[in-house]
Order: sequence, then structure tokens, then C-alpha cells
Amino acid sequence: MCGRYAASRSPDDLVEEFEAVVRPEETLGPDYNVAPTKKVYAVMDRHPRGEPGGAVRRELAVVRWGLVPSWAKDPSIGSRMINARMETVAEKPAFRRAFAKRRCLLPADGYYEWYTPEDGPRGKNGKPLKQPFFIHPADGGILAMAGLYELWRDPTRPDDDRHAWLLTTTVLTTTAEDAVGVIHDRMPLLVEPQRWHDWLDPDLDGTARDLSTLLVPAAPGRLDAYPVSTAVNSVRNNGPELLEPVAAEGADGGDAAAEALF
Repeated sequence: MCGRYAASRSPDDLVEEFEAVVRPEETLGPDYNVAPTKKVYAVMDRHPRGEPGGAVRRELAVVRWGLVPSWAKDPSIGSRMINARMETVAEKPAFRRAFAKRRCLLPADGYYEWYTPEDGPRGKNGKPLKQPFFIHPADGGILAMAGLYELWRDPTRPDDDRHAWLLTTTVLTTTAEDAVGVIHDRMPLLVEPQRWHDWLDPDLDGTARDLSTLLVPAAPGRLDAYPVSTAVNSVRNNGPELLEPVAAEGADGGDAAAEALF
């Protein structure tokens, strides 16, 4: 799964990187510990509001992480919809409409996963302590995670209330590639720049075409991983220090799989 990530780039950088022509009124600060229900940036291609036949424009938008289906009665369902499995996304009622028409990119510096050493230290409850890792592009570039977005109408608010509509998102996941699969068996699906246009195209119907050809696991060597402080475990902690490499807990404990990552 993908339950935490880092996103520190400014909207100016993202507009330039993704060639967006529309930017949000709201500006988000750098976030080194993005957690579910937080606001994040998303890149999407959309027809102008009220002009379904108008030319598609690329937008940088502010969305909330945790997809709320349009038919949901309570937006709190979004906290359980942070990830969508690529293997079943086209069939799941919560995601299939968004997968067909409302696909997006979620820019990130990288994401966090937790590794459990086989013979590492244990907590007071006797369970093995998990070691967080930061997984990021080896070349220092941006990570464009495949996402879906959805619009939810709050029936309790009047039509002219700008808060009547809630824009939410989810991250698509797949089986992890060999290198990062040692840490966790799932990972976000990544979209390479040459596939951004097709993935974002709102007129490319996901119910009529197999989009799996646009979403391929990261090529070997594309991602790098290193252990980081357990401070990232708490969403209250947020700062660039969370990305600093540390000596992993139990690195000398004889866990060959873990040692291979250091």
C-alpha cells in the first residue's frame, strides 16, 4: 500500500514540470509526512467547467487524500479509500467511474514503507519493531504516482457555497518491483512522462480500453531506498529531517534481506 509520502515542491515548480495552465487559488506548504485526509496537489486534464466540448486544459489542483465516491452518503468513507489496487480498480464500485474518466497524477518526492526485520529488536509487546524506509527516484527527480479523483456534492450546503463540492483522490498500487518488494509487497503505480498525456486524457475511456499498458512497474534501478528515523511514524512530525538517512534498527542483527538494502 501507500500510506505516507513526501511532497515538498512548490506549485511554481509543479506547474512548470507538468506544463499545467491552471493553478489552484490555495497554496500548500512543503509536506514531508503526507498522511490520509491531508490536502495534496494533483495534476489533471479537464474540460472547462460547464463546457464539456471545450478544449482540455491541464490543471494543478488541491485535493484531499482519500477518495469519496459521488454516491457516498458520508465523506468519512474517504479515510478508507486512500489506495486502489490496479488489479481490481476497473470493477470496484468505489473506483470504476473515476478510473474511466477521472485519472490524475500525484506528484511526490518519494514515499515511505515499513520493513519488519526477521530477527531485529522487539517492542514491549513482543512484536518486531518496524523500520521505515524512504523510497524515491534514484536520479532525484519527481515521482508521478498514478491516481484517481472524484467530486462529491455535500447535500447539506446550498448551490452557491464554494464548499459544497469536495475534490478527493486515491493512489493506485501494484505489486512492488524486486528491489523495493523486499521492504513491502505493494507500491504506488508510477506514470512515466511519455505516458502522462494518455493517462490524464479525460476522453480516453477506461471502460473501453485496457489502460494497463500505460501503467508499468518502475524499471529496475529507477527507485532507491534507505532507512529513515522512526519519527515519521507520527503524523505530528513534519520536516525535511524526516528524509535524512539513518542507521537502521537491527541492521547488525543478521537479517540478510535488510542488510542488502543498506
